[in-house]
Amino acid sequence: MPQFTLIQDIKEILLCSTMPLPFLKGEAMSALPSCKNSYLIIEDGKIHSFGSMNDIPNLRFEKIVSANNGYIFPSWVDSHTHLVFAAWREQEFMDRIEGLSYEEISRRGGGILNSAKKIAEISESELYDISYTRLQKLIKSGTGAIEIKSGYGLSVESELKILRVIKRLKENSPIPIKSTFLGAHSFPLEYRSNHSGYVDLIIHEMLPEIAKQSLADYCDVFCEKNFFSVEETREILLVAQKYGLDSRIHTNQFTHSGGIPLSVEINAKSVDHLEELNSEEIKLLKESNVIPCLLPGAAFFMNCPFPPATNMLAEGLGFCIATDFNPGTCPIWEMKTIYHLSVIKMRLNSHQALSAMTINGAHALDLGNQCGSIFPSAKANFIITHEVPSLAYLAYAINDHWISKVFVNGQEL
Repeated sequence: MPQFTLIQDIKEILLCSTMPLPFLKGEAMSALPSCKNSYLIIEDGKIHSFGSMNDIPNLRFEKIVSANNGYIFPSWVDSHTHLVFAAWREQEFMDRIEGLSYEEISRRGGGILNSAKKIAEISESELYDISYTRLQKLIKSGTGAIEIKSGYGLSVESELKILRVIKRLKENSPIPIKSTFLGAHSFPLEYRSNHSGYVDLIIHEMLPEIAKQSLADYCDVFCEKNFFSVEETREILLVAQKYGLDSRIHTNQFTHSGGIPLSVEINAKSVDHLEELNSEEIKLLKESNVIPCLLPGAAFFMNCPFPPATNMLAEGLGFCIATDFNPGTCPIWEMKTIYHLSVIKMRLNSHQALSAMTINGAHALDLGNQCGSIFPSAKANFIITHEVPSLAYLAYAINDHWISKVFVNGQEL
């Protein structure tokens, strides 16, 4: 017998439809489909139906929950994280405060190399335990799907260790997880003067073993000045595609590094960061299927320029927004904080930020048919807010804990 749960007294359901919503672009990111004064029915962990409170169907409900005139919207989809790491890097935060640049910290063995050293020193079991604890915090804060990258290993053994941990998280998590291989995150010290040697290690040792063990969904490369060149990025990603891994690219975080034309050339799934983005690059992205992923938390934490989100919208471009949660350049794991930053620092309205952090994030992870919008058969992963004056209040009220309830697979956490 199917079991039904009724959520009633909803002020408004946002991003709801009879079908999965498409990736939203330009003006469509502001025109969110909604249903006011509504109900929502869950059947066995999935959305059954929704509609006006005047039209609740005559079903036997095992549980009835009042939304108390709060909003309902799909759970956050965090499409760019580095959740699996061994230790925080608070000393480097102080180094940056005192004037050192990210590149200077990296050149002296800090940054990503520091995290790689810690990964090598920790057991796989302990790494899993601390990562699982972090993941539970994210889920309780409303994250309903997530991408997790490797990239703090920089050796065959350590990269595989991280990816095995992500695989275990996938198996034991109530939310969808996508895994990304980011062995090309930085050059290990022993390969600083032998870039081709490390690229060969990725191509000939890491990628074959990752494919053999089915450890990743995507392959990512940090295409940036002082990291991986366009040529090195292309070589790695084209080989990864042969192993069935779709491409993602970190790029334009500090410079116009050439990653955007490359992403279009190789039909990458996403291109991430984009703190530096000009009109020519916006035009290239608009004419492609590549999904831009903006990471305002990293820009905020590092005092960098913010991605020109309003320029992108004005040109009819769509994008997703994610945390970039990591121990060095963005220790912000809560999407609610990123929502506030997106509105305040990138000048988005509440609807634009919400669509970027739900349905567009879902499409960036090939999950648009499971989550990111409210539709029949979708996973019943959603957030209920407290009663608030308006949707704009959610972005405005930074100190208000306006999330009332979080549902995952139809169960209230």
